Amino acid sequence: MKFGVVVFPGSNCDHDCYHVLKDALGQDTAYIWHKDRSLDGCDCIVLPGGFSYGDYLRTGAIARFSPIMNEVEGFAKKGGIVIGICNGFQVLLESGLLPGAMRHNDSVKFVCKFVNLKTENIDTPFTNRCNKGQVLRIPIAHGEGNYYVDDNTLKALNKENRIIFRYCDKNGEVTPDANPNGSLENIAGIVNKPGNVLGMMPHPERCSEPVLGFVDGKLIFESIIGWLRKR
Repeated sequence: MKFGVVVFPGSNCDHDCYHVLKDALGQDTAYIWHKDRSLDGCDCIVLPGGFSYGDYLRTGAIARFSPIMNEVEGFAKKGGIVIGICNGFQVLLESGLLPGAMRHNDSVKFVCKFVNLKTENIDTPFTNRCNKGQVLRIPIAHGEGNYYVDDNTLKALNKENRIIFRYCDKNGEVTPDANPNGSLENIAGIVNKPGNVLGMMPHPERCSEPVLGFVDGKLIFESIIGWLRKR
């Protein structure tokens, strides 16, 4: 089992993801440079957070055209496991691997804080170690995390149970006050129709070790590891 962490110019959470997977969880993990044209036999690809290409044009808009993304798209379409975190989520949207777009936070400010996430679907490679409705405490750090999609696609996401995480309060109530960025229906994470590609704005890699104070993010990585072991 091998994990690949893609590195774009401007990525700043690549080392965090690598550390959690390699050092905290003991997984074979490699960096993949954005100009590479091979995924090097990886079983799961991580698109990390940061500011790829300085977030010029739109977040993720330039990274989407990096050579490695051709490989990532092909890998995903064949059922490979892909997780995009924050900027990685934005890259997945720009590449068309996930539907929708990101707008500026409704506060028009960069928001960096811990939030609560309600786990809406546990039958995925990314949440199978969680309980239905479990509230996870995970940090966010973004200026453009206001998820938007058209009405028909939103209906499909709900009908197909593809909304994986919603911003909520500590009791699991999905309320406007718990929404840190204005995202439609408090959406914090979604999967594609087959369920093998996840995009989420919160950073699980920043809360996966006791020394950091919270370990809820570890559940997401452990879910992926458990899923891959069963394949």
